This record gives sequence, C-alpha cells and structure tokens, in this order.
Amino acid sequence: MVGRIIRPHGLRGELSVEVRTDEPGERFAVGSVLTTDPPEAGPLTIEASRWHSGRLLVTFGGIVDRTGAESLRGVWLTIDAAEVPLPQGPDEFHDHQLTGLTVVTVAGELVGTVTDVLHPGQDLLAVTPAAGTSRRGEVLVPFVAAIAVEVDLAGGKLVIDPPPGLLDLGQSGSDGGDPGGSRES
Repeated sequence: MVGRIIRPHGLRGELSVEVRTDEPGERFAVGSVLTTDPPEAGPLTIEASRWHSGRLLVTFGGIVDRTGAESLRGVWLTIDAAEVPLPQGPDEFHDHQLTGLTVVTVAGELVGTVTDVLHPGQDLLAVTPAAGTSRRGEVLVPFVAAIAVEVDLAGGKLVIDPPPGLLDLGQSGSDGGDPGGSRES
C-alpha cells in the first residue's frame, strides 16, 4: 500500500492523496502505474503529481473532472509486493510484512493479529483481538524494540513484551468508557 485517495482537489480531476510510502517521489512519479483496492477502480497511471500545503496532489490518466475524481474517493493505491525491495536492515520492515502477523506475548499469551500499521509520529501496530480472548477492541501497540522483541516473518509471528496495562486497554468488563484502546476512523 503506497497511499489512499482522500478527496478531489479542484475541478480538473486532481486528487488529494494520503501518502503511505517512504518513497513518494518514486511511487508517484509520472508514468507510474498503481493497482487499486478495490481492484475495479484501477489500474491508475500517474500523469502528474505535486505537493501542495503538505499534501500530495495527483492527476491520473482518464480522470479529467471532479465527478471522475469523486468516484475514486477512499480508494487504496497499491503496488505488487514483488516490486518492493526488501529493507536493508534486519530490524526494518515494510507495513505489508507486518500486517497479518499473529501477536503473542513473551509468556506465550495469544493477543491477536496485526491489522494495520499506523504512522502518527511513532509507528503503532493496530492489533485486533483473537477470538476467545477477553479483549473487546483493537489495541495499539508501539512498534519499538523494547516492546516488539521478535518479528518472525517466516513463522508469521510477532512477540511483544508489553508494559503493564497496555493490553488491559482492550479488556472487556471495563467501566464502559473507551480508555484509548480503540481508535476512531
């Protein structure tokens, strides 16, 4: 996943894109072809891209007006994982490598599955609780070496050593309030 179309910008088919790649210059270069989720929205070929007020604005081939652009609102922009070079460092991972991993604690307790990787300043793993656990909602786990102590891509597993209380944010039977264990969309 390299980005998500947010909304049309202007009247000539330009779109505001939330960038989800470390290489926007390469991924959103003129002539690049991106696949989409949902697949029927694409593929999309980039005709132009530019930065405006901290947001990437992209023009895709065949999208010539606001009506055409509006039909792409919310579409995810993707590339084939085979096109992405593996990270250089042993402790570096792409989001798509982490999504889908089973999360367990160092004690062997099943926590859930990584469903998303968020980048609001510090990398966070959105973990959906496993069926049959007492957790009622998504837990956000900081993706730092002190907490995410082992990433086993081949085994499909991520081992965490959570600080006290981190996993309690998603427990059922709390006072009914949302103490921060789930995020709003």
